[in-house]
Amino acid sequence: MSTGISRRATVSVCSLCMVGALAFAPSAAATGSGGEPAPPAPRAAVPQPSLLYGSGVQVRPRAGAPETPQVSALSWLVADADSGDVLAAEGAHRKLPPASTLKTLFALTVMPTLPATQQHKVSYQELADVGEGSSLVGVEEGHTYQVADLWRGVFLSSGNDAVHVLAALDGGVDTTVVKMQNKARTLGAMDTHVISPDGYDSPGQVSSAFDLAVFGRAGLRNPDFARYCSTAHAEFPGDGWPFAIENTNRLLSGEDGVAPYPGIIGIKNGYTSNAGNTLVAAARRGGRTLVVTVMNPQEGGGLAVYEEARQLLDWGFAAAGRVDPVGSLDGLRATPEPKQSAIPVAAATSPGPDDDTDWTRTATIAGIVVLGAAGVTLALRGKGGKGGKDGGTGTKA
Repeated sequence: MSTGISRRATVSVCSLCMVGALAFAPSAAATGSGGEPAPPAPRAAVPQPSLLYGSGVQVRPRAGAPETPQVSALSWLVADADSGDVLAAEGAHRKLPPASTLKTLFALTVMPTLPATQQHKVSYQELADVGEGSSLVGVEEGHTYQVADLWRGVFLSSGNDAVHVLAALDGGVDTTVVKMQNKARTLGAMDTHVISPDGYDSPGQVSSAFDLAVFGRAGLRNPDFARYCSTAHAEFPGDGWPFAIENTNRLLSGEDGVAPYPGIIGIKNGYTSNAGNTLVAAARRGGRTLVVTVMNPQEGGGLAVYEEARQLLDWGFAAAGRVDPVGSLDGLRATPEPKQSAIPVAAATSPGPDDDTDWTRTATIAGIVVLGAAGVTLALRGKGGKGGKDGGTGTKA
């Protein structure tokens, strides 16, 4: 009698296994004509990253979209900082000297390793290899600074002296350069080749409008980075008393006749004789955050980089919902970041697998089969009138 009941229980459990597996795996169960598996459901078409390697302005306007502005920069890009969608670009992957905009990658790499309140006394050796003609904040040998002071020197005054001291704290310039290169690859920034951590002109050191937008967007997700890059004025420790420093990003400070941009966040500007003027900037308006990169304008003098960025930001906000993306800032990452607000939040966690992937369906089926097998085992054990016991050597969730 008990044997018959156990067999019926086993059959019932196995039947439930099959029903559950079919219910959760419709693509595996469905067949087309001739007994062949039915083709997978069509997916929405998305632009491929290769669009950003094309020549000329890349944009996919809908009806009513504004015309992209005519700018003289050798390369530029406009992207939505929240979603990562690239709205328009020209020469997005063109490799050019980045100047001090490369300090964004330096900050992304080093900032998480150094507590802001850490104190450090500067040595002569830490300042010995600062490039001739570098922009400086005024770090002095023998003085003690907080790490937070040094970061303000990096973001506001673009101080290469502050960069070299922070790099020394991170293990040295050579170590930091290797870490920066690895960080760039992790973020999907494949155009960047790092030689110096401060962006000082060095043979072979390049980045791109795409990569710099990737760095700027990632930085906004770090609250400390976001705070430093959006600071217009601060004080820096001096000989006896602090002195005032001002952000060299004119869209933020409003200096030299450049009007501050409404909703401006930061991020970083730069200049060297080889790079010309470069800028990665972000602004927020109407709940939308844009990031733009402008590299080496060919017309309009030294302040043109700000006015061209202004035009591109204005266009980006006006084009919201009226253009389709031509690519994504996540397009070259091994694991794309989840779409989230760019202002500022904790570091993003790795996303789980897409709910529509074969992996998810396979894992679901496997789980059902395991549960069914467990049910069969329990049913068979019931034949002997004994239940399973915790072995005592396992762990508890």
